[in-house]
Amino acid sequence: MLYKMAKPFLFKMDPEAAHHLIVDGMGTAAKIPGVSSILSAVWGTKASEELTVDLFGLHFKHPIGLAAGLDKNAKAVAGLSRIGLSFLEVGTVTPVGQAGNEQPRLFRLPPDEALINRMGFNNDGADVMAQRLSKLPRRRIPLAVNIGKNKLTPNENAADDYRACVQKLFPYGDFFVVNISSPNTPDLRALQHGDDLRYLLDAVKDEMEKQAERHGALPKPILVKIAPDNSEEQLTYMAQAIQLSGMSGIIATNTTISRDGLSHGNAAEAGGLSGRPLTHRSTEVIRSLYAITQGKLPIIGSGGIFTADDAYEKIRAGASLVEVYTALIYRGPGLLKEIHSGLRQRLKKDGYTRITQAIGADHR
Repeated sequence: MLYKMAKPFLFKMDPEAAHHLIVDGMGTAAKIPGVSSILSAVWGTKASEELTVDLFGLHFKHPIGLAAGLDKNAKAVAGLSRIGLSFLEVGTVTPVGQAGNEQPRLFRLPPDEALINRMGFNNDGADVMAQRLSKLPRRRIPLAVNIGKNKLTPNENAADDYRACVQKLFPYGDFFVVNISSPNTPDLRALQHGDDLRYLLDAVKDEMEKQAERHGALPKPILVKIAPDNSEEQLTYMAQAIQLSGMSGIIATNTTISRDGLSHGNAAEAGGLSGRPLTHRSTEVIRSLYAITQGKLPIIGSGGIFTADDAYEKIRAGASLVEVYTALIYRGPGLLKEIHSGLRQRLKKDGYTRITQAIGADHR
């Protein structure tokens, strides 16, 4: 109800201005005594044993988390941890802060329930993020740090940027996500293919092991975020390379450069498309990856999740966890309770006692 009242006002604002208002507001609100408890009371989800997932050595209260891109600079971690999510991703962060692409660079497509962004990894940099995260109290839910390369860093030196992010942020992430699939950084997607992919992932894994030894800790899990715009052959190679490099899992998928089926005038804008138009394709990619890896490499499903059915379809296709983002912009935080409740109903209907029993069910 609260978001429904605020949405008309937010949607009259410039999309990026509204984005900053929400993130900065959530970050500020969480610092006010008592507000975090109010956020939990209004939007929090109740613990349900049947929805818990243990993965990567971490405990998730349910499968629904927040995708990267909303809280790029880790400004609102404390507040976002209180609205019913089971985990969240911050970033994408780069070693050095950068302004990103010129504005306007974020566009709504309301009839399509979609967004187009060409933000370009705008962020404050890894040092600033590390400073912010170091000041937070104990985290309530697992935190993923999504890392990328600076725009001016050539691909042949990309591994150095990813290493730098791990060096600076190792103590603060529960797991890390290698972003090589944004369409808004020149040539970034080329890192998904060929020897570049193996070299990059081997470098990130090596740096993770070095930082673990330096801090007297275990290496943190590393996942790779891939694009939906890959052929079956490309997906097969990528999955094999990711497995051989010892990565912990895959996030499928990032935004798409496809514009199929859109009706809004903003469809002509350049950038990555997210939201409802991505629902089916991202599920297809999850299904393919699960089959290619024989269910041995965990997948986090992301792309066009607006309902419990959307989430459940991705889980049955092979996702162990799922992420939302664009749907939160259109539906508000109440969406999380709806998906949470809906997943419980669908488990009961299918005769399952745990959500983990539904993972990859379509393949059996």
